[in-house]
Amino acid sequence: MTTATLAYPSPMREFWQAFARNKGALGGLAFMLLVLACALFAPWLAPHDPGQQFRDALLTPPAWLEGGQWRFPLGTDELGRDLLSRLIFGARLSLLIGLASVVLALLPGVLLGLVAGFSPRRLGPPIMRAMDVMLALPALLLAVAIVAILGPGLVNTVIAIAIVSLPAYVRLTRAAVLGEVQRDYVTAARLAGARLPRLMFITVLPNCLAPLIVQASLSFSAAILDAAALGFLGLGVQPPTPEWGSMLASARDYIERAWWVVTLPGLTILLSVLAINLIGDGLRDALDPKLKNVL
Repeated sequence: MTTATLAYPSPMREFWQAFARNKGALGGLAFMLLVLACALFAPWLAPHDPGQQFRDALLTPPAWLEGGQWRFPLGTDELGRDLLSRLIFGARLSLLIGLASVVLALLPGVLLGLVAGFSPRRLGPPIMRAMDVMLALPALLLAVAIVAILGPGLVNTVIAIAIVSLPAYVRLTRAAVLGEVQRDYVTAARLAGARLPRLMFITVLPNCLAPLIVQASLSFSAAILDAAALGFLGLGVQPPTPEWGSMLASARDYIERAWWVVTLPGLTILLSVLAINLIGDGLRDALDPKLKNVL
């Protein structure tokens, strides 16, 4: 048994070995684990309350610059609030928006994609034409229009980003289903008397998960960017709640004389999106059999 185990590693171990070959993906994973830890333990890691104002320390530079104070390691904003604390608490909302919007788009997107793939002549065409109409509109413009109709706020931001992300899941699921329904194992399941729901969710869907997982990871980074863009436009999470995009919006008037209030939130968004994209590349390499054979 030991020899067999060594000769045939478990799927999880094989996946991790393929993922670990991508050093960029490992770096992105390490960074996102750090961001996740900051989000989970924000009340204990943040040196100050994110909404607390120190009126005697307005626009204090980071501690390593002249005039900086070590009680504010990354400086303060225009209202005297600690930037490090707001970045740590802002990670909570940014990650929450990304995760919630991905789940809210993934579930109906997979369902619609399955229906379009199993009914390519009746239900498929109207579903795909609706997705084509949504894709014809710029994603950010569509998100802005949805939030303008629903009103600004956390929940409406998540709904808008989920709607914008929906067509990618529908098209990807449909394409994967159309490639699987002609295979022998699906034909055998039909001949064995499997009903349509079983064919869709038990037989075919598990074999379509690999590209969906990669798409979900990439959509996560896109959701963070969209949330930051909506927050920057004043349509996302509303101040004084700490969120990376709204922090950028409130600090844009001080970019010339207090660069840190704009640079640090922007750098946080940049590194987070880059890390998630690197993780997505690693997932693609680990889940694609052709790439695993090459590597």
